[in-house]
Amino acid sequence: MRVTIGQINTTNGDYAGNTAGILRAIERAKQDASDLVVVPETCVQGYMSFDWFLDRDVARSSLEPLEKIIQATDGLTAVIGTVRPTEEGAGRRLYNSAAVIRNQKLLGFADKTLLPEYDIFDDPRYFEPSRVRQLFPLKDASIGVAICEDFWNDKTFWKERLYQNDPADELIEMGASVLVSINASPFNKGKMGQRCSMVSHRAKAAGLPIVFVNLVGGNDGIIFDGASIVADCKGEIILQAPPFEEFFGTVDLDCGVSHDYCLPGADIETVHRALVLGIHDYARKNRFKTAVIGLSGGIDSAVVAALACEALGSQNVLSVMMPSPFSSRGSIDDSIELGRRLGMRTIEHPINSAFEALSKELNLLIPTRGGEELAAENLQSRLRGNILMTISNKENRLLLSTGNKSELALGYCTLYGDTNGGLAVLGDLLKTEVYALARHYNRESEIIPQAIIDKRPSAELAPGQFDDQSLPPYDKIDPILQLYFEQKAMPEEIIAAGHDSEMVYDLLNRVESPANEFKRRQLPPTLIISKNAIGIGRRRPITHRFRRRPPTPEERASIKSREREKG
Repeated sequence: MRVTIGQINTTNGDYAGNTAGILRAIERAKQDASDLVVVPETCVQGYMSFDWFLDRDVARSSLEPLEKIIQATDGLTAVIGTVRPTEEGAGRRLYNSAAVIRNQKLLGFADKTLLPEYDIFDDPRYFEPSRVRQLFPLKDASIGVAICEDFWNDKTFWKERLYQNDPADELIEMGASVLVSINASPFNKGKMGQRCSMVSHRAKAAGLPIVFVNLVGGNDGIIFDGASIVADCKGEIILQAPPFEEFFGTVDLDCGVSHDYCLPGADIETVHRALVLGIHDYARKNRFKTAVIGLSGGIDSAVVAALACEALGSQNVLSVMMPSPFSSRGSIDDSIELGRRLGMRTIEHPINSAFEALSKELNLLIPTRGGEELAAENLQSRLRGNILMTISNKENRLLLSTGNKSELALGYCTLYGDTNGGLAVLGDLLKTEVYALARHYNRESEIIPQAIIDKRPSAELAPGQFDDQSLPPYDKIDPILQLYFEQKAMPEEIIAAGHDSEMVYDLLNRVESPANEFKRRQLPPTLIISKNAIGIGRRRPITHRFRRRPPTPEERASIKSREREKG
């Protein structure tokens, strides 16, 4: 059997554009004399469309594109990700479906059963789960179609499963000889390698080919990496689509023709490419052609500038230096040099006179070394935020925020100041990961001046101010935050991993403080590159009184007693 995959970059609600991408995949299949063409989950509507799926006209709007797709399938079979109305009396109005079409006729639908509601997903809010499974004949084969989560519950692969039943396994038991999985699986560090191992494992165990097609592209802060996979009946990878780009490719499902490519997806290069795609698609899909950033001479703004120039073209990026009385000459010179190396336009708007006038008007004390004049420090950041937003408004430029995850987690940022922006580029990168990305940029030549990388981190909002006067060193902070966010580790587990107990409780209570959650609630969309990131997948109350604390001796004894009973 010859199969064409269409790894399509969709935009939410762009029925015409999404349909055009599907039709390109169908035309490629015809050119290659394929038997089957497969495109990703909900690619007619786009994913994630969130509460649009609750609107009654969404299902109606999907009918016309599907009819157009059906008419284009003369001579082949197509599996198309879409949504469809449920039967009267069902709990939700829509199924998340795969339309199976052959030679201009709709054979039927395979509907999604397992509906994820963790991290960024909230499928039960929109879709009714299917309770029916069926196979579709094609030539001498029987095709089983699983939609994303329906494929991700293999009891022989996962140590812990979220669901009791396994729709993909049921299709195999029914006699499927080819398994098709259509997906909208977002990028996370390491996920490409995990997917590849999962697909290979299931194909080998079941002894059948698997066609795993994934969405590509950025939609808001969610980045889909594509990296679609086809495995043969021995579990050998016979096609690995390139990540972070649209791809149309054809492969014969012959056994034993191994190409042995599996992308790891955990290295800094994949993070780099994900962020570039995230910036590019967010700007393009929201009709921005140009961007603006505040350039401080620090590592964060330097890395955002490099990413923006790569994503949008240096000629479309404006960087703005806004020195205050406390900005060092080195920061200004480093910013000018960075702009020269990247080829972007760099301008200067000092805030000295505005800061002096407002400080006098508001009777603020000018910050001093070791002083507590926080309002005056924040005023500088807010003045810069006003300048950047005004330029954005005047010139229709996308303002890219430069704060990193370590700072946003601990509230080391100014609301309506450096948190301003249309997109938080580094909001899911820890400070140490930002440095790693800077070094990655410089692997062949010094794109980011070494002086910026070597500089002691500072917000430069007061004389002699440095980050490590208010925070522990980032190489101590970041491993704790990584365990807490990405693995949802409890304080005792983080401490057991070798981290200082007092620091662990202090940092986690800072993360969860109402003031810091209030700030994060107002952040721009964040480009997500990890599990449980700050953003739409993490929901915490602002108003609360919860404080983490070490267990008392009595509580420790009780915990140990319960563990002994379990063991």
